[in-house]
Amino acid sequence: MYGFETRVRLLCGTMLMAGMVFAPGIAAAQDTAPAQDSTVAQSAPAQADDAGSTIGEIVVVGNRYEATDLQMRSSNTTSVLSADDLSHTAVHNVAEALGLLPGINVMNTGSAFAGGVDGASRGEGMFVSVRGLNAEYNLNLINGVSVAQGNPYSRGVQLSLLPPSGLQTIVLNKTSQADMLGDAIGGTIDFRTPSAFDYSDDLRGSVTVGGRMESRARAYGKNGLGYNVAGDLSGKFGADQQFGLYVSGFYDIRHYANSLVGGIQASGCCDFGYDFAVQNADGSNPSNIDPASNLIMTGANFGMSSGYTERYGGNAAFDWRPTDTTSLYARVTYAKANTEQNSALTQVIAMDKKTGSNGTPLGNGLYAPILSNVSTRFWYETNPALATLGTAQLGGEFRSGNLTVAPNVFYSWGSNERPNHIEVAARTAGNGIAYGGSTLFGYQNGYPTPLLSSEMYAALNNIAGMPANGGAPEYTPQTSEQKKGGAKLDLRYDFDDSALQFVKGGVRYEKSKREITNRDYTVSGYGGASTFGQLGIISDTYSSVWPGRYGWDVPEIDQSKLFDLFNRLGGATDATIDTCGSNPINSYNCNTQKATEQVYATYAMAQFKFGDVEVIPGVRYEHTDIDNTFWVTPTVNGVTGTGAFASNTAKFDALLPSVAVNYRPSGNAVYRASVWTSYVRPPFLQLGGGSSTNVSGGVTTVTQGNPDLKAIRALNVDASGEWDFGQGGHLMLAGFYKRLRNYIYDNGSSAGIVTGSNLGVTTGTITYKPQNGGSGDVYGIEASARQKLSALPGLLSGLGIGANVTRQWTKVDVLGDSTRMDRIQNAPDLMANVQLFYEAGPVSFDVNYTHSGAYVSVYDTLGKGSTWDDTWVRPTNRVDLHAGLEVTRAFKLDLSVANVFNNYSYWAHIGKDSLAVSDIVNSGTTTLLTGTYKF
Repeated sequence: MYGFETRVRLLCGTMLMAGMVFAPGIAAAQDTAPAQDSTVAQSAPAQADDAGSTIGEIVVVGNRYEATDLQMRSSNTTSVLSADDLSHTAVHNVAEALGLLPGINVMNTGSAFAGGVDGASRGEGMFVSVRGLNAEYNLNLINGVSVAQGNPYSRGVQLSLLPPSGLQTIVLNKTSQADMLGDAIGGTIDFRTPSAFDYSDDLRGSVTVGGRMESRARAYGKNGLGYNVAGDLSGKFGADQQFGLYVSGFYDIRHYANSLVGGIQASGCCDFGYDFAVQNADGSNPSNIDPASNLIMTGANFGMSSGYTERYGGNAAFDWRPTDTTSLYARVTYAKANTEQNSALTQVIAMDKKTGSNGTPLGNGLYAPILSNVSTRFWYETNPALATLGTAQLGGEFRSGNLTVAPNVFYSWGSNERPNHIEVAARTAGNGIAYGGSTLFGYQNGYPTPLLSSEMYAALNNIAGMPANGGAPEYTPQTSEQKKGGAKLDLRYDFDDSALQFVKGGVRYEKSKREITNRDYTVSGYGGASTFGQLGIISDTYSSVWPGRYGWDVPEIDQSKLFDLFNRLGGATDATIDTCGSNPINSYNCNTQKATEQVYATYAMAQFKFGDVEVIPGVRYEHTDIDNTFWVTPTVNGVTGTGAFASNTAKFDALLPSVAVNYRPSGNAVYRASVWTSYVRPPFLQLGGGSSTNVSGGVTTVTQGNPDLKAIRALNVDASGEWDFGQGGHLMLAGFYKRLRNYIYDNGSSAGIVTGSNLGVTTGTITYKPQNGGSGDVYGIEASARQKLSALPGLLSGLGIGANVTRQWTKVDVLGDSTRMDRIQNAPDLMANVQLFYEAGPVSFDVNYTHSGAYVSVYDTLGKGSTWDDTWVRPTNRVDLHAGLEVTRAFKLDLSVANVFNNYSYWAHIGKDSLAVSDIVNSGTTTLLTGTYKF
């Protein structure tokens, strides 16, 4: 790893090189971008500050050139997506759209309800990491309001519920200042919707209608169709047009059916579908062999994940500007996404494995395993999601002389529920079919190929004939929601004819409440049915579980009939609840967690200007009180009693100084350097998750959350240069460094690092609590460029090229004892986008190439206490196409195709360089045709 001095040289060298190479060219460049048609008015004053001379203004932009202007004016380092950027792609949601920006990695899965290959098989991006930091290290805003975090086990926000059509502009803030919320280490993402005053016309509107098709669903013989409808209307009215009203709405639905392999999915409890090809006598990996390269897969799932996602919502903004010095506004946004996901998984699982000295001798004290039998099975599970996200705010701005006062009250609500999660299974009788080999899979281009006998193949092609004994129906509803609201007051005083341009300060209060539940109900038996087919829940059968690759059948389950069966067998009652054992009261409450969080904040900052140099020092202070409520389950000498709710309190204080220096030698160049501090509070689960006490033999063992966890802290350094060459030319270079302390990683429903105190006692108490990790480093270089080739002759003058690339390095002490340094989760070392575009007259065309490098998604997957069994996600490469035709000035057609070459959408594997145990998803291509009419 580079030392601190090397990193500083890297940042300074980047800036120096950029200045030497590009500054001479800038002086000769033209000052204006080519004229572009846009319905969005330029609402911000042309000042160095994004907000201009006002405090609360939300600036939206219509096209790439306006986005560049907004970036150039900003006092901090930003990347901006315009309305045109969002319409020139067939992405499913805003998470995928963010992947067009430098420093962003899009993840197709998470670690909550939609984790692993289950989530990835929906075939869409869900979360983003920014500059090497996972989703919970970033802050998400809608029109400046910090949105509710509906995820159960993380502070990350699942962005897949927001469609691109519901937004106008996305601003990614990569550096922070004192007037911004302090709990963001990676970045602050602001999703912006317009107001009537963002448009030049007094009355205007638009209607968009589109249709989509997903190719993988077509491969299964399903329609794979969907459609979208969106519209907006805005107007200014009143004697002096002092009132403005903007409303918009959207609805879309997609139907999907994607192919998957679940090798990692089958590696845990209870299939344990992995082993070592060469073993010691005790079954362990030989010390002279790399354990990851020695892995073999002994069980896997092969299946189809199908369903639909239906989204709808809208935005509204009302503005009143009675005078030039007074403005009032109200804004509301709402989005809801209902996903049904049904995974029909055929399974090939080795049984009665003979390992170590019970296996086949290889000599020198080494052995190969014997896979005595193979069980062929079927497993159906649903992974539905019902997600909502809303914001509301009232505010105003009042100027009196040089003083500006901006009050604001806000509220946000969000949920992420899995209301109808149900499972059922079937399998061959006993241990299955005799096998006796030492390996169960071959490989073709990395894809596992089961070595099936004719008897196994016949069993997979007759799921309906399997005995009804694989796993009775099990129902697990889960909910998670948060509601938050508060108020803030910002004050700004501008100075005339002074190096001190303004001072600014404010206070903010926010209170939020959240609740998580997870309950499990299991019924017994199958109601007398002897075969799986006799249950009457199979609605269809597809001849190929993965068309073109795996050729045995896969049945489709009628979910409503499965629920009917579940209810006939007992349903969700006290008699069938078994979340945490046989006590129904414990089982009802053991996975319930509640928390109330209050955040108090204040800040002060100023801006000085010395010629072409701006200096912006500031300091922010935040204090947080968190009250957790959780269920404690007691066990005494093996007898579990009825538990009760308990509580604890966590407190956090953060003093966050910052300073930014901007140099603007001309209107088309800006050099920025900043140092700031930030933090992220620990996940609620780790502060106050469920607790248990177990008394046995005079020793009391307590497992509980840890309210004394420390917040993750960061020292951040950023240096960048940005140049506008005119004629559609733009360049940005940046270097960044982050020093982390008290690292905590996302471990889903588990608490991450758990350590015990007072271990080994024969009397007394042993306490197990989550703990912080150690320190870490993130540093990297970003470059972004775009140039329209206007100097080319004739029609060729419409050609242009754009690109961005991010190279980053991450390393962190995961366990906090300096024994395990690892890559930070979800942080590729290389990310890049390249775009070839054409825009001339009524025609536009884009070819986009996106690359995301390999990254670690899960630490220590197999529980070996090491780094070799981390789960890695393979690099992804994707080519997207877009073509647009402006039929008239009012009507435009857009055609987009995502993933043109049908590359895999997700491929994870255990071990950095081994593909033996993999999860793989192919979600095909997506084609989207839309027509937009503006009036």
